[in-house]
Amino acid sequence: MAKKLLLIDGNSVAFRAFFALHNQLDRFVNADGLHTNAIYGFNTMLDHMIKAVEPTDMLVAFDAGKTTFRTAMFDNYKGGRAKTPSEFSEQMPYIEQLLDAYGIQHYKLKDYEADDIIGTLAGQADAAGYTTTVVTGDRDLTQLTTDHTTVAVTVKGVSEVERYTPAHVQEKLGITATQIIDMKGLTGDTSDNYPGVTKVGEKTALKLLKQYGSVEGVYENVADMKQSKMKEHLIEDHDLAVRAKVLATIKRDAPITVGLADLAYAGPNIDQLAEFYQTMDFQSFLKKLKVNNAEPVAPIDYTVLTKENLPELAQFKTAVEFYLEMPTANYHTSAFAGFAIGHAGKWYISRDVELLLQPAVAEMLASDTIKKNVFDMKRTIVGLNRLGLSLGTVDFDLLLVSYLLDTNDNSNDLGNLAEQHGYTELPTDEEVYGKGVKRAIPDDDKLFFSHLARKLAAIAALHAELMQKLDENEQTPLYDDIEKPMARVLAQMEIAGITVDSGTLQAMGSQFKERLSEIEQKIYQEAGQEFNINSPKQLGKILFEDMKLPVIKKTKTGYSTAVDVLEKLAPEAPIVANILQYRQISKIQSTYVVGLLDAIHSSDQKVHTRYLQTLTQTGRLSSVDPNLQNIPVRLEEGRKIRQAFVPSHAGWQIFSSDYSQIELRVLAHITHDANLQAAFKEGDDIHAATAMRIFNLKSPEEVTPNIRRQAKAVNFGIVYGISDYGLSQNIGITRKQAKAFIDAYFKEYPGVKQYMTDIVKQAHEQGYVETISHRRRYLPDIHAKSFNQRSFAERTAMNTPIQGSAADIIKIAMIKMQAKLKAAGLKATMLLQVHDELIFEAPKEEISTLEKLVPSVMDSAVKLEVPLKVESHFGDTWYDAK
Repeated sequence: MAKKLLLIDGNSVAFRAFFALHNQLDRFVNADGLHTNAIYGFNTMLDHMIKAVEPTDMLVAFDAGKTTFRTAMFDNYKGGRAKTPSEFSEQMPYIEQLLDAYGIQHYKLKDYEADDIIGTLAGQADAAGYTTTVVTGDRDLTQLTTDHTTVAVTVKGVSEVERYTPAHVQEKLGITATQIIDMKGLTGDTSDNYPGVTKVGEKTALKLLKQYGSVEGVYENVADMKQSKMKEHLIEDHDLAVRAKVLATIKRDAPITVGLADLAYAGPNIDQLAEFYQTMDFQSFLKKLKVNNAEPVAPIDYTVLTKENLPELAQFKTAVEFYLEMPTANYHTSAFAGFAIGHAGKWYISRDVELLLQPAVAEMLASDTIKKNVFDMKRTIVGLNRLGLSLGTVDFDLLLVSYLLDTNDNSNDLGNLAEQHGYTELPTDEEVYGKGVKRAIPDDDKLFFSHLARKLAAIAALHAELMQKLDENEQTPLYDDIEKPMARVLAQMEIAGITVDSGTLQAMGSQFKERLSEIEQKIYQEAGQEFNINSPKQLGKILFEDMKLPVIKKTKTGYSTAVDVLEKLAPEAPIVANILQYRQISKIQSTYVVGLLDAIHSSDQKVHTRYLQTLTQTGRLSSVDPNLQNIPVRLEEGRKIRQAFVPSHAGWQIFSSDYSQIELRVLAHITHDANLQAAFKEGDDIHAATAMRIFNLKSPEEVTPNIRRQAKAVNFGIVYGISDYGLSQNIGITRKQAKAFIDAYFKEYPGVKQYMTDIVKQAHEQGYVETISHRRRYLPDIHAKSFNQRSFAERTAMNTPIQGSAADIIKIAMIKMQAKLKAAGLKATMLLQVHDELIFEAPKEEISTLEKLVPSVMDSAVKLEVPLKVESHFGDTWYDAK
């Protein structure tokens, strides 16, 4: 068998990998705070090169240290290089661990560089008839090219390489591989910091080498050259040229103690590599490893459910696992592909969802005595409701429980999520159904039915273990009393939907079009020409080249025209303010006019948003398809969108209640700060009260609107752990002033300062923080080596208990509210939750009841040390209910 040797220049490739992913440094950090971008890039290169070369033998060479025989010759060799970033150095030992797991030999030699190890082995391999590939980020190694040795130099990132053969060297450089050394002798090397001959650059060196062949050839003929400055420099710098050539020459006879016989490559140790990937948090590599080396998943028994064997389901008296397969994410519109039901390893599967309507199944699902174990009960409730069915008691919701155990690692794919908990018998949907446009439910019954049966098996296998962990975390009440009931309330709200008047939206769309057209013409007049306003490239040229506005920020592709840049430029030229307005209205038009019109269901003229209950780290709800929480209300055009949201019956109105300053009230409760609590207990304007304290004012009359605005920024900034820099940017003051404000705040509210100190200390000790309902958020970066990451984790530790507790309170209020509406026999329906606000529709005659009922329920949702305050409004549209 032909021998194929792969030699890798370890330091050079690792360095390339580090800088290729340098702009994503913050993303590549594992749970222990170790930076992993160089390791990740190095692994990418290994995968790529092993696949391309299919080596029989391999070695990665590393530099042994900074001192070598070259530094002994010239002590400033490689001097002047910037200090190696610690974020890079910390990764090098782990690259060696990666190679061990890969089964790849690695080697370093005192007093020599990686190049010399590679040069020596490549020479031996040539003599032994091997085909060799050298991978490096350093073009100096192209001198090793022979008929049997190719040098692959990384060009883009680490996976794209330029292959140097003797012919490619000749074609690209115009010299032979060995003449590369002579070239360096004449020119020196700025990157390695050694001089050659004064004023001799590549062009001159090429000319000399074409004429005289080598450094030695040049000096044999120097006496015959006609008199010139170059001749003088050559004579004066003879010793430098000779030394430069020696420094540039890669050794072919380094005293290495490793030989070709030691380099056999037999492939990775899968378990060791998987463990390494796990430690590094390399999920994509881990997945690829599992797919490529997957043990066939053990077959699973199941029964195809038919009308004939339906009576067999009667054996399940106390509990069943149930899964309704809806292939697309939006379960309000997704098709039904099939379902699975069963318990204790007896799984019944069918593609025919009509079977669910049979009493044997429908009654079991609706039953409150037979407990259901599911994945995503809200999705399941909405799906069944579309079939006219209901879901009774749910005991275990794998998605919800997993989210409560760790908000960081969550996936809406059962296979992914099961794997996070160590259950590996279930492939992901992507592996079975495909992805993107190719995603489809398989026609093969065996494949599809087995997959559904495995989903039930996964839910069953993880049930006891995860519920026990919830118990250990004291989170069972959070699950039973908040998240599970919340899923039902949200399902009912999603099913109810909210009516949107498409005529109103279309009329707005026409107005926005006209408005955009007017602004467009203004912009063209100010620019003196027509251009594509939506093209950053064309806009950049107009603003910074034609109109000569000051350049604030550049990107890889040209000038930045991002919002923050334009906002700074707005005072300089009226065109910029118009461009900002054009963008805002254009976004409202596309996202909310066109987007909402697309989202209206033709059957009931309503939009049915989906609330993501397991997405945010703080426990707050998120709205998608469409997102009704992000309608921009600061802009009048955005606010007007709410005019299209109307009650679903004539004679009804929209009613809205929202918590006033709930996060600051939670802060007052959590910190027990007497001064902060006093302001709320006395019903003061909290921002004015803070302004008086931190600006040392004697009476509320002295609080101007601007001073109140600054105090408000400090109040909310403190909640988010803001820095003096952040506050200075927010309110347009100096860092020194911002620091003085923050110091004054902490002096006036010492309880808040103490809380911040204590919660950060607790996060360092425990690795997580909790809300008032024991909602837990893990902070993997709290021990990060990087100051920036650690600081961000500390700010998160301060903020999460406040934001998360506010989320807990509104959830508790929603659960109680739904129960109260039902108990009072009201027709009023809760439709939406937007941050701290609840939106209802109700007959006009029930509005006065809601005015008393809703605030009383929301005020008393949780007993805090300060009162909760609720403000209510109502009107014929959502816009009017403000």
